[in-house]
Amino acid sequence: MKPGIFVLAEPDQFRGQEALDRIFRKRAEYVAELSLLYTTIKERRAELILIGPNYPGVNATLVRKMRMRSPQADIWQLSWSGARDRIDSDTVFDGVINLAEGPSGITKTIDRILEQKELLRSYGIVGLSEKTRLVAETIKRIAPTDISILIIGPSGAGKELVARAVHDYSRRSEARFVAVNCGALAEGVLESELFGHEKGAFTGSVGKREGLFRQADSGTIFLDEIGETKPDMQVRLLRVLEDGVFYPVGGDRPVRADVRVIAATNRDLAEAIADGAFREDLYFRLGVVKINLVPLYDRRQDIIPLLYNFAEKEAVTGFSERAVDLLVRYDWPGNVRQLRNFVARMAALHSGEEVSRGDVEQFIAEQGLGDKRLPVVTGHTGEEAGHELIYHALLQLGNEVRMLRDLITANLPPTHEMDMPANAETEAEMPSGFSIEEMERDMIDRTLRETGGNRKEAARRLKIGERTLYRKLKKYDLN
Repeated sequence: MKPGIFVLAEPDQFRGQEALDRIFRKRAEYVAELSLLYTTIKERRAELILIGPNYPGVNATLVRKMRMRSPQADIWQLSWSGARDRIDSDTVFDGVINLAEGPSGITKTIDRILEQKELLRSYGIVGLSEKTRLVAETIKRIAPTDISILIIGPSGAGKELVARAVHDYSRRSEARFVAVNCGALAEGVLESELFGHEKGAFTGSVGKREGLFRQADSGTIFLDEIGETKPDMQVRLLRVLEDGVFYPVGGDRPVRADVRVIAATNRDLAEAIADGAFREDLYFRLGVVKINLVPLYDRRQDIIPLLYNFAEKEAVTGFSERAVDLLVRYDWPGNVRQLRNFVARMAALHSGEEVSRGDVEQFIAEQGLGDKRLPVVTGHTGEEAGHELIYHALLQLGNEVRMLRDLITANLPPTHEMDMPANAETEAEMPSGFSIEEMERDMIDRTLRETGGNRKEAARRLKIGERTLYRKLKKYDLN
């Protein structure tokens, strides 16, 4: 039985190209009309949708509708040059198949797409973006080995999900997977949790306790937020990584455990090493292989598949087209976790109802709510305090301008949306002629120079998170 592959093409699209026509008829099902394709993919599961070259009427809005009807399907464009269509963006087509490569090249590409989809499905990872596919390919290569892994990514991006996938497809899958959040425990407590303790080792230790490393023997231990550990703890972890030996708290006999270590962090460990907060030797020992999980706003193709995956689990009725458009435009600072929480909220508040644009607008507006009082700045000169207050006012105004832009574009007719670049930024001009973004860039640049390039200190002075600062440094091309 053919997998759910559909080719949207005019009846004579491949006339005179018998070899191509034969391969498509063998692997896929031809659909000649858009309306028929919509009906088909709504009733039948689609794995892959191929759009014929220059098929009339196809635009970004129509591709979005296809995604809403079949959220987990890849949508690829067929092209004789291998070049992307003028309407393509990071939220339109998932890729381009070059027809000039012939039947063998096309078959190879289709097989690779289907293999990647099966990998993602088996790992429990939902997404269509190339970055997410690369994560799945990396898991496939490293899971059977015993090398240690460092997963780097922002909070809520799915680091533990990746770690579990590595464990489940390793030779250690029959043993335990033990997860611990290193940042949630004080150093003394963390040491006891990881390595165990002897009776009487400290006040309240009325009995001997086996640590998590011992419990994970022959399995995998996941050390989340490894960047929050103190240097003394890092020394102990390095010893375990080197030879599998550790000492319980209060014990004088070594204990050995055969454990694979997977660590994760949302911090810039290279910067922590430069600041003396993280050991370089531990960094290289942990990061034999690094897996980078990018923020959700950098892989927007994953938003719709994730949205409908969570909606199915929460029994959400559906989403209006305007609601989906706004959700795809939103930056999701809390990443996948925030998206999942949004769907859970919609399930609770709008049971049996379609989620509307107004519901999304209210959610986004509430995400920006905080303490509206002016911050009290201490330990600075009056001029410095004034600069910080102005900076925060600019940040708040910038956020509100961007939100207003999204709300306006969400209400524009589809033809206008297509004319607007996907990453268009509307700048609010200040009376002086300088834009908000120019003033923001100048403030960040000046603060970095004042702190000698110390990003952690710069973020503290600007009173923004380090992750936010890193994103803005990349945006403004500041080193």
